Amino acid sequence: MQVRDAMSKAVLTVGPEHTLRQTARLMSSRKTGSAVVIDPDGAGVGIITERDVLNALAAGLDPDVEHAASHITWDVVYAGPSWTLEEAAAAMIRGGFRHLVVVSDDEVLGVISVRDVVRVWTQNRSAVPA
Repeated sequence: MQVRDAMSKAVLTVGPEHTLRQTARLMSSRKTGSAVVIDPDGAGVGIITERDVLNALAAGLDPDVEHAASHITWDVVYAGPSWTLEEAAAAMIRGGFRHLVVVSDDEVLGVISVRDVVRVWTQNRSAVPA
């Protein structure tokens, strides 16, 4: 199975000026663990995850003052839509993260998470007779 078959196509996007609280609220309401950050004046596409928000709060930072721009991961590992789930899982393990932004021709197509991979693998195993 390929990444395009398992990824979430409904991508939450935020701007670099969103506060951490705004970002967390959007992520919570959409039940997602990440948001793609698009900065048309900056480095392009980044990602902010629930872990980034948690680390900022644990450091005592004010979520109403801190902006997403200060907590973005810019050195994102992008997945191609034709990658296998095994390739995506291996990239996540190597990088120590749980989300990959899926791009093709510089266009964000979706996000794939560990949860997506596990969901597909679990469904496929339960569909196979014992």
